[in-house]
Amino acid sequence: MIPENVKEILKKQHYAIVGKHSAVQVCRWTKKSLRDEGVCYKEKFYGIKSHLCCQMSPAVMWCPNRCLHCWRAVEMTIDNELNGKIDSPKEIIDGCIEAQRRLLQGFNIDKNSKKKQLSRANQEKFSEAQEPMQFAISLSGEPTVYEKIGELIEELRKRGKTSFLVTNGLYPEKLEELEKKKQLPTQLYISVNTSNEELYKKFHRSSKKDAWERLNKSLEIMTRLRNKTRTIFRMNLILDMNMLPEHAEEYAELIKKTNPMFVEIKGVMSVGFARQRIPYNKMPYHKDIIEFSKKMLNFLPEYKILDEKKESRVVLLGKDKADMKIKKGEI
Repeated sequence: MIPENVKEILKKQHYAIVGKHSAVQVCRWTKKSLRDEGVCYKEKFYGIKSHLCCQMSPAVMWCPNRCLHCWRAVEMTIDNELNGKIDSPKEIIDGCIEAQRRLLQGFNIDKNSKKKQLSRANQEKFSEAQEPMQFAISLSGEPTVYEKIGELIEELRKRGKTSFLVTNGLYPEKLEELEKKKQLPTQLYISVNTSNEELYKKFHRSSKKDAWERLNKSLEIMTRLRNKTRTIFRMNLILDMNMLPEHAEEYAELIKKTNPMFVEIKGVMSVGFARQRIPYNKMPYHKDIIEFSKKMLNFLPEYKILDEKKESRVVLLGKDKADMKIKKGEI
């Protein structure tokens, strides 16, 4: 399904292709954790282990949007929908685990080798990382175009693994299906990167004419999912574009309507192919994210800053710090 020229680009970006339409890429925070050099903000906020995380996508080059901040080569998007014969959830999960093991081989220390060992990895963590326990279903593309996304989440749950599903919210019917079939992930993220329809069209360049309406429908669905899964309203911000002072109140209105457990406010990083669309001087500093968060909080009396991670330029808003860590039974 993935053309050879696209495969070559993905491989240069250190993706491992899995089956016909999926892929894995080892997050830099997984690598840092293996070397005991720090952990991802998701571990700091929610308690998942960075060295046990598998960052993957079941639809690596399929998406209806061509977002400015996306590190994917959006110009080479294969399609808006994932059609044809698709891989099973079991094939994808097994393939992702095997691919991640191969990608991590450089962190292994061969105790029987007489050669100088260059790896600085914590070998206990490396051994544990052979069986990732957290799946970040995001990476690239829109995961909900994979028809069996609910079955994939269900299979992960059967294996005792947590799942974080990040969606652009353009498939509200899929969210309704996940709710109906009780296949919701451990955490459901909806990316809301603009506060109004006009800006949405410029930022996301969607192929769906009713994209803004679809997003708002998904936010309405998220409102009733709060007691069924952990819900996250996720924002990616760019200086002088989608974080102007007048946007703060607009975002706040969307958040009040959605009533998520948490709001992640993150600065966009100019990496991968996003470098062609977003210059470095448009990346907000952590202080900019803090400042904008406080502006939003003026309109969100029930929310407060629960945590932050300066290295990732991210702030977490919520109502109760006691809800942050994932508890047993929430898989």
